[in-house]
Amino acid sequence: MSASSRTDLKPFSESGPSRRIILWRHGQTAWNLERRFQGTTDIGLTGTGVLQARRAARLLASLNPDAIIASDLQRAASTAAELAALTGLDVTHDEGLRESYAGVWQGLTHDEIIARHGDEYAAWKRGEPIRRGGGELETEVADRAAPVVLAHAEKLPDEGTLVVVSHGGTIRTTIGRLLGLDPHHWESLGGLSNCCWSVLGRGARGWRLLEHNAGTLPEPVLGDDD
Repeated sequence: MSASSRTDLKPFSESGPSRRIILWRHGQTAWNLERRFQGTTDIGLTGTGVLQARRAARLLASLNPDAIIASDLQRAASTAAELAALTGLDVTHDEGLRESYAGVWQGLTHDEIIARHGDEYAAWKRGEPIRRGGGELETEVADRAAPVVLAHAEKLPDEGTLVVVSHGGTIRTTIGRLLGLDPHHWESLGGLSNCCWSVLGRGARGWRLLEHNAGTLPEPVLGDDD
């Protein structure tokens, strides 16, 4: 990460109030079931995906979020709408939270990508900076998504909670950037299941991962250094 990027992404004062960011992946789509790379293709939720969003929204609403932001792609927007309906909050949509653009990979199944672009796929899995299908670098996805998240987090009240409704790849790269991890290691965070979420909190030394790929209410971490 460049020095300018670190400056742009500076969050809150270490002595300031604690705030929380919940990064929530959208519900199931038909292309998820087919293991087809969606990227920026605008695919809607399945009936199961809608039910997943409604169940998760009931849980997340109990955390009394203060703001909701979402990708403008319909699978994320529809997921966010379920939480908005329960909380009465407006959803701010931002194209900066869209999934990674993956060029010619988009619309292909996992097996088709390996068959047609095997070397490129293998290099990406090794952590090399690859423009999958001629699309975005993962660092470029973080460059557009992480500032959106932080800009809205800075507007939270003391002890406030921001819900970010986005996509698996974008959430992973955003978490990696906010935690200050080297991009080579972002893949180690692992993916999110449909309608699961990760929780970041502000600690004394920066952002801290409190929950990952959760589908139940976050619980306090007690004695984690014991």
